[in-house]
Amino acid sequence: MASRRPRKRPPAAAASPHPPLGEFGRIARFFAPLAKGAAGAANLEDDCAVLKPPPGQLLVLKTDTIVDTIHLVGDEPPDLIARKALRVNLSDLASKGARPLGYLVALSLTTGTQDHWVELFAKGLAEDQKEFGVTLLGGDTTHTPGPTTISITILGATSARSIPRRGDAEPGDEIWLTGTIGDGALGLLAARDGLADLSPAQRAFLADRYHLPQPRLQAGQALAAVVNAAMDVSDGLVGDLAHIAKHSRLDAWIDWDELPLSPAGRLALQAYPGLAGEVLTGGDDYELLVTAPPSAARRIQKIAHDTDTPITRIGRMGARRARAPKVRVVDGEGADRTPRGPGGYRHA
Repeated sequence: MASRRPRKRPPAAAASPHPPLGEFGRIARFFAPLAKGAAGAANLEDDCAVLKPPPGQLLVLKTDTIVDTIHLVGDEPPDLIARKALRVNLSDLASKGARPLGYLVALSLTTGTQDHWVELFAKGLAEDQKEFGVTLLGGDTTHTPGPTTISITILGATSARSIPRRGDAEPGDEIWLTGTIGDGALGLLAARDGLADLSPAQRAFLADRYHLPQPRLQAGQALAAVVNAAMDVSDGLVGDLAHIAKHSRLDAWIDWDELPLSPAGRLALQAYPGLAGEVLTGGDDYELLVTAPPSAARRIQKIAHDTDTPITRIGRMGARRARAPKVRVVDGEGADRTPRGPGGYRHA
């Protein structure tokens, strides 16, 4: 998941006139209802959840973390933070064609965090549990001097015979992308009161794309049987495609003119042409990036129609390379549009 520069303050909550519930009180009141009906969760009254894998299916697991001073702008309400924390994990499941089974959440809250903040956070999780059919299985809460840190581990399952991995691309594969690209990075600028030449509605659209990604679960489950390699775009299109290129030992080409941009994103580039690099390397889009043989094109187009998910062919994989595969971005006139530098966020 892409990281951002520190913001000025940690999330705060108004002082409560009621005595704090404490760790176990918060679990009982706010989180145990989220585990209701989850097989093996034991109503969050035990140390461990016990989960039996569905017969004949593979388990898929992923952990992602949101750190308050790095991943948040500063004005997000707790329910929105919770929903993003869950959705970025769901996006990883989507890239492997898995359906969600349940999740664990670990909260390290700054001393003085009020019960009302935790209540709103749990309400955000409850809202997305209903939308995506997933339940809480367990986790942990603790205090920290700061910053607040939210870590979610999600469990999924798939009956696919093989799971598309980063290193499974083949020479000549076409590169496909769901949705639109660049909205996350542009949305971060909008959320920080940037992009002043856009309308309030356009800035709000982009900021919403940054704050609340849309995991492509349905499309991902259908694509898993068709594509060779897959991952989600969390750290920037060029940087994430470079992972596929590196592990598949293949060069990759992106056609700049074919990149799918939202109307707001296109207007942003018209007003600020210098942001082209942000579209290519900025993170937080959480779209699916896949490669597939040319023969799969019709099936991918049918999946796009059946799942109501735009899926655009944006490039191709090149010849096998023994080492140092490269990602290039070229426009219709043959001009090199490849951004300079590492091309994606680095977590360490």
